[in-house]
Amino acid sequence: MELTGRVIVVTGAARGIGRALATRFASEGVKAVVIADVDGDGASSVAKEINATAIQCNVAHEADVERLVEHVVAEHGRIDVFCSNAGIAVAGGPEAADSDWHRIWEVNVMAHVYVARHVLPGMLARKEGYILGTVSAAGLLNHVFAAPYGVTKAAALSFFEWLAIAHGDEGIRVSCLCPQGVKTAMLAAEREQLGTSFLTESALEPEVVAEAVVKGIADERFLILPHPEVAEFFRRKADDYDRWLRGMRRLRANLLSTAG
Repeated sequence: MELTGRVIVVTGAARGIGRALATRFASEGVKAVVIADVDGDGASSVAKEINATAIQCNVAHEADVERLVEHVVAEHGRIDVFCSNAGIAVAGGPEAADSDWHRIWEVNVMAHVYVARHVLPGMLARKEGYILGTVSAAGLLNHVFAAPYGVTKAAALSFFEWLAIAHGDEGIRVSCLCPQGVKTAMLAAEREQLGTSFLTESALEPEVVAEAVVKGIADERFLILPHPEVAEFFRRKADDYDRWLRGMRRLRANLLSTAG
């Protein structure tokens, strides 16, 4: 899809990947970029930098997502590209608190459902639209320390696959952004919590990820992989699931032995 003249919404855009996406889109001659984030002040700060519009929005609340879509459509007439980018991380396994499981499910999965529920009707009526979901390589390859994160990212990937299957012949384009480590506050917090440099050595700057997204949208690719090696890891998983699981167990054991 050509981005010139488009109306683009980015959630979770006050920092990190979302901020880089919004900034990069603004350089493409778009009609409008809308910065949405639960951090209203942060969203306003980014919007001022790139001459965009800021809207405070908690994507875990469907009413907020509905209000966001209605506001943008009323202001600009349509939404051409919706980047459902907001996400959170929760570590641990089944012992993680129910409240944390529910919270991450709402943000990492249901937020995408709310976006599709409210943005798809207008796109389908025009027979054109693009939905980008920020997932993670964890959606393809899981996460050796964070079950809530890996589970919700896999569920998000599956939902976007469904959207592409159900509406790909109706003018709707769907992409999933699946990077490994990205130099964001989320990765820094994970490193501090786990005491390991897992994914940090190969971590990319958010701006590099945003560049990959612009190219991926231009090529209308479903999987956008800023780390090309993820495709190879995913192929190995499909080729021999049991061997891949053994390798992941070794990786987890090695990381635990060097943590601290």
